[in-house]
Amino acid sequence: MAAYWVGVNNLQVISQAGFAEQTINKSRFIAMSMACNNEREVGAALRAFTAQHQNAHHLAYAFRLKSESGIVQRFSDAGEPSGTAGMPILKLIEGRDLISACVAVIRYYGGINLGTGGLARAYGGTAKMALDQAKLTEYVEMQALKLTIHYNQMDALTRVLSQCNGNIINKVFNEQVELELHLPKSAVANIVGKFNKNY
Repeated sequence: MAAYWVGVNNLQVISQAGFAEQTINKSRFIAMSMACNNEREVGAALRAFTAQHQNAHHLAYAFRLKSESGIVQRFSDAGEPSGTAGMPILKLIEGRDLISACVAVIRYYGGINLGTGGLARAYGGTAKMALDQAKLTEYVEMQALKLTIHYNQMDALTRVLSQCNGNIINKVFNEQVELELHLPKSAVANIVGKFNKNY
């Protein structure tokens, strides 16, 4: 398994998973592409995918996640020759500027060796089919925010949150309303500017 750290550009996320399957020279390749927010979710997704295909010979994958240090991306060739399985999948994820994404390809070996070029085309091609079937949307970096407001500000806050696709994840009613919000990072300054803040 290899890891690379890169910067952030115009990113996309998988909003609806994609699946694909093809047979090449008697080897069956099955791919899934899905959203995962952290390595724990990646692990759970890979375990579930493996459980559906317990007799498969290889499970190659790649993922790309956002972390506090930037973007981390990893891949595994799953016992195939180095660079023939996980790397072609990772290149597709990079090429589409995907984040919070995991793509995995399972291979049932059909008895015919495909060679390194054939393997790279098979894994990469099946992964591409799964990504083509997925629905992609623009990535919006979200942030949690604690806010304390007056009761008479609730309606205005609710309107502003709906306009920026933010939401209230917790509220406590005391002398004032103590809120925990989840909203796009780009909207935080606007919300803080309009309402009293309390981090």
